[in-house]
Amino acid sequence: MTIVFGLAKRQNILFASKSLHLAMRHNIPSPFSLALFLSLITAVAAAIFTRPTSTPIGTYLPLLASYWETGFWELLEFSMQMMLILILGHALALSVWANAAFERLVALPKNGIQAVLLVGSLSMLFALINWGFGLIGGALLARKMGERAQHMGMPVNYPLVVAAAYSSMLVWHGGLSGSAPLKVAENNHFLVDKTGIIPVSETLFSTLNASATGGALLLISVLLWFLAKKSTKRQLLPSIPTPSTQLQGESRASKSIDDKHWFGRAFGLLIVLVFLSKSWRNHTEPLALLNLNYINGMLFGLGMLAHGSVNRFVKAVEEAIKDGTGILLQFPLYAGIMGMVKYSGLMTWLTEGMLTWANPDNFGVITLLSAGFVNLFVPSGGGQWAVQGPLVIDVALQLGVPLPKAVMALAYGDQLTNMLQPFWALPLLAITGAKAGEIFRYTALLCLAGLLIFAAVLWWM
Repeated sequence: MTIVFGLAKRQNILFASKSLHLAMRHNIPSPFSLALFLSLITAVAAAIFTRPTSTPIGTYLPLLASYWETGFWELLEFSMQMMLILILGHALALSVWANAAFERLVALPKNGIQAVLLVGSLSMLFALINWGFGLIGGALLARKMGERAQHMGMPVNYPLVVAAAYSSMLVWHGGLSGSAPLKVAENNHFLVDKTGIIPVSETLFSTLNASATGGALLLISVLLWFLAKKSTKRQLLPSIPTPSTQLQGESRASKSIDDKHWFGRAFGLLIVLVFLSKSWRNHTEPLALLNLNYINGMLFGLGMLAHGSVNRFVKAVEEAIKDGTGILLQFPLYAGIMGMVKYSGLMTWLTEGMLTWANPDNFGVITLLSAGFVNLFVPSGGGQWAVQGPLVIDVALQLGVPLPKAVMALAYGDQLTNMLQPFWALPLLAITGAKAGEIFRYTALLCLAGLLIFAAVLWWM
């Protein structure tokens, strides 16, 4: 009888678990819908907490709508910069040069543990160069690693390989394409009146970031090794067609200038040299040049160089744009949210609330946790900086916390909960054929590891 009840109980648990999984799978709104919901929630919060008692609600709502409209158009330049850094990094990952390098790299591991470590470490290094390249390059590398393991009969935990590739999104904001530190390094960024220009030597190339990002790389690698060692069961790739990211080469018979490699590479080299010349002219402060515009210009030229022909480069960009559509549509919504928060006075209300909990000692950790929470609803690093950045800067100024530390604390929080947010995993899952439920049980552990190292560094430094 005990056995019967035990089996029945187990079946009920399994049924409940399966029902919950199906409910989450079919009922969780899309990231775009979440952005719409967040816009509505922000409007309601502003109406409740910032409306003067003498102002009727019917008069205040149109005023909130005007704030939203003002913000909607206020960050067009920033939105374009962020889209280019994703699209051009993605296009670079689809190049012939990158593909050839990936083929050689996946031949190196001799067992499943080495496969996981190689994919994880390289994906994180790619992301430190460019987050779009890290995300897509890591996905392509994981796919090729799985295909090779299947072909060679090498035992490998494929979902863990894919999760290792996604670890790139846990370190990207401390790299060369980090949107918040690059934005505050620009001459005319939208908070320049409060922060001035904060050079990347004080953010990305600081001792704080070296400790946090370096510690994260080490701890994540150790965790991936442990998980791979505990799970060496062979898991074959799902049966899926070749992804559309496999670009077709141009015809040998084509005489169009668009298909000539010398033409595309000549202009690609010229573009790279134009931007490098800025470094030569400013050799005394080369790091001051590292901002979103400089990174995008270099990616544009390197993309043309790597693809060779203009045709292949354009096709790669077209593929990259497909995966960036949903992201593009969300940027104006986040800008509208920023407009309501900024012009309604809600930012001041939130700042005062944060000040009741924060002090100079715990500011970094509180900012980390709050940014991690906000990232669940605003999955774009650039969009989150637009919404939360002004609040964090206001509190830091009042508490006397160094502004570079405030910027990096938000950056670490933004990337931390990417391990729980499916938004950026969408292109990775499409390329690898893995399921979200298969990888998020591993990425949740990576999130905990990131929380440990980032919180420790922010507390002690």
